[in-house]
Amino acid sequence: MYKANKTVFECQSCGATSPKWLGKCPDCGAWNSFVEEKQDRVKAIKKDGGAVPQSLADITLDSEDRLSTGIEELNRVLGGGIVSGSLILIGGDPGIGKSTLVLQMLWSLYVENPAIRTPALYVSGEESPKQIKLRANRLNISGEAVNVLSETCMENIFEHIKRMKPSVIVIDSIQTVFTQEIPSAPGSVGQVRECALKLMMFAKDSGTPIFLVGHVTKEGAIAGPRVLEHIVDTVLYFEGDRGHAYRILRAVKNRFGSTNEIGVFEMRDGGLAEITNPSELFLSERPQSVSGTTVVATVEGTRPIMVELQALVSQSTFGVPRRATIGVDVNRVNLLIAVLEKTGGLHLGGMDTFLNVVGGLRIAEPAFDLGIVTTIASSFRELPIRQHVFVFGEVGLSGEVRGVSHAEARIREGAKIGFKEAILPESNLSRLNANIKPEIKLIGVKDIDEAIKAALDI
Repeated sequence: MYKANKTVFECQSCGATSPKWLGKCPDCGAWNSFVEEKQDRVKAIKKDGGAVPQSLADITLDSEDRLSTGIEELNRVLGGGIVSGSLILIGGDPGIGKSTLVLQMLWSLYVENPAIRTPALYVSGEESPKQIKLRANRLNISGEAVNVLSETCMENIFEHIKRMKPSVIVIDSIQTVFTQEIPSAPGSVGQVRECALKLMMFAKDSGTPIFLVGHVTKEGAIAGPRVLEHIVDTVLYFEGDRGHAYRILRAVKNRFGSTNEIGVFEMRDGGLAEITNPSELFLSERPQSVSGTTVVATVEGTRPIMVELQALVSQSTFGVPRRATIGVDVNRVNLLIAVLEKTGGLHLGGMDTFLNVVGGLRIAEPAFDLGIVTTIASSFRELPIRQHVFVFGEVGLSGEVRGVSHAEARIREGAKIGFKEAILPESNLSRLNANIKPEIKLIGVKDIDEAIKAALDI
């Protein structure tokens, strides 16, 4: 084996390399993201041994063993609990509650599973042990469940891990740790990738679950390398505005459960509290008999949620009308406004249009289309939608309303909250189970004209 030092320029967004500096990354399109780094180029000789191919029929499976975190909303997002040997990445904006969540999880895990004999290891590269102790006191967490280590060198961390043999490991954050095998600075693409790979191999070999806390950039991606999302088993994102109390924990990748599953929390003085019925929470302050507000039945993962959508349509004072959205894709809204103009007869070309999803949720599923259409129509015509009505359905470019999945779950959730009527696609209505029809009045619509007339009672 021989080594040769090499200097390359590496993109800090995607990890692409170049022999010279480039202003724009040709792979991800990021500007001024190339940083000069020294790398060790290693050429290894061929070694005997290694993995042996196995027949798929000869591979035996053990029953999946999950550890309950003691936090039901977190269990839901993880797919039922923590799988042994899994590598889990938690990302989110600064101050949104990542460190608070993992500290509460370590304590709840210790209380929920009496069979755990060894404490968890909390490795902090940003805070001192005294700072973590202050947070633990605020969260009413006693000290026997967690051992705190303030260290950033990966080799030293592994020495403590081998000596302590913790039940769970938390690295807060992955951008602060480094390995001495790579000369680049902590937080660079090479360092984060190499440290994550070492932790992944240790998790798979030892069966110890490891949580990685990752910073988020201005664009909302994990800071530094997106390659982390490919290495880990599960990616959890914290959503929500720090100015509001509600936090949404979303699974965007999960090898052991459903993706896009969400957990809802509220930030209080004593830490993050679970919200077991988010539909009632999101509708608790809904105004009565006001135009421009609609309740939409959406599904996040396997959970149906009733969400309030608000719209404000007003005459524009500028040459080009403004279109602004919070919680929905502005391009999708522009598309549906064009459909409303072409097939719905609403003259929105000179109107400013603003949409807001109440509660801080970000909705991307197509079943939200019908809610956007009816809300904009309600605000434009200044007619309120009937109080006990909710909607869902996908809207096509010709104005047709198309069927969506999980229609029965959406209707049951609306009936449980207390709604009396549901406006839904005609195709979904014809396929519904007859057992749920007596619970609530169902109105099937084929196009947006029928939907607007049914919602506004015109």
